Amino acid sequence: MALLEVRNLSKTFGHHTVLDGVDFDLEAGQIKSVMGPSGCGKSTVLRCINRLVEPSAGTIVFDGKPVTAARSDLLAIRQRIGFVFQNYALYRHLTVIDNVTLALRKLRRLSPRAAADRAGAELRRLNIDELAAQYPAELSGGQRQRVAIARALAMDPAVLFFDEPTSALDPIMAREVGGIIDRLRRDNVTVLCVTHDFELARTISDSIVFLSGGRVRAEDSGDRLANDYGDPHIRDFFTKGRTSP
Repeated sequence: MALLEVRNLSKTFGHHTVLDGVDFDLEAGQIKSVMGPSGCGKSTVLRCINRLVEPSAGTIVFDGKPVTAARSDLLAIRQRIGFVFQNYALYRHLTVIDNVTLALRKLRRLSPRAAADRAGAELRRLNIDELAAQYPAELSGGQRQRVAIARALAMDPAVLFFDEPTSALDPIMAREVGGIIDRLRRDNVTVLCVTHDFELARTISDSIVFLSGGRVRAEDSGDRLANDYGDPHIRDFFTKGRTSP
């Protein structure tokens, strides 16, 4: 059984259908990216999986447990899904170390010492332990991204979600984030990444899910989608790196 199974996932907002029967699996230890035209529902997929957005239809099973069932323990599920948001979602009034330890203390009920030890280990893992006493406003975009990743990893999640991790970064910082995710692969961290950045997806991913019109139109390696895939429209999207319909 896959770590994550998504079946017939649909989401409508009013009369607008964003997702229309999305299906895919994510295996433990796998890195998978979701790509597609702007507005195709990529980020909505992530938010439906941990029910930050309520799905309109479909089933989601995470680690053998139904996410969409009425009595699902959402708090327990969300603690096992690390989420790195596009805007980092760091608390501006907290230092780096306090941002990383907050959930450990409040949700995992760790002592301040135990939370600081775990947070420090993740900051060292990402080579930003020297920033522990600084505030988000004092950091670069790449540093804030690393803090957000450290905060997610500190909770020891079963899977890590990235929502457009390079959208606010310059090319050099974007490559650094790609290197971080690649290092997570060596640590056997499972990753689901929504991105418009084909170079990032091609570099880090075992496979790429191509989403268009609310549906999965293809799933394959980046190289095959760009060079060998049978549908010329899909090849064209990946060859030109388009992010608009």
